[in-house]
Amino acid sequence: MNLRIIATGGTFDKHYDPLTGNLIFRDSVLPEALDRVRLTSPVSFEPLLALDSLEMQDNHRQQIREACKRSAENRIVIVHGTDTMPETARVLGQAALKKTIVLTGAMVPYQISQSDALFNLGFACAAANLAATGVYIAMNGQLFSWDDVMKNRDRGVFQTLR
Repeated sequence: MNLRIIATGGTFDKHYDPLTGNLIFRDSVLPEALDRVRLTSPVSFEPLLALDSLEMQDNHRQQIREACKRSAENRIVIVHGTDTMPETARVLGQAALKKTIVLTGAMVPYQISQSDALFNLGFACAAANLAATGVYIAMNGQLFSWDDVMKNRDRGVFQTLR
């Protein structure tokens, strides 16, 4: 089963800049991360955006929707910032693309010790291969439907709306 991974930025893909002490975007960490998760099925990687999700606007979400729509693969994982992941999932869910699309991200950058990034990526890839057609958010071992998810900023986790 072929899988497409689309990078849009977010904490997952940030690098620590020792000169400024800031987290910044450079080359995506996803090719290395995909090697580490050792997927055995074909994967295509698309570096689409490099944005903090707080900077993401409607036009960026439309770019993501179009990338999913034109994808030859019907199973897609989108690496996205966690702050506005539900908003992007809503745009994709309402588009009803007849594909399995799973958004994931990280609370701690991939390159920093104790990151949740690699686990979330592996979990999202498994979810994309196993879940029914639809749009989901996969974070910290849980899979949420696009229309029943929120980020609980106080606890730093995703949860259902109810």
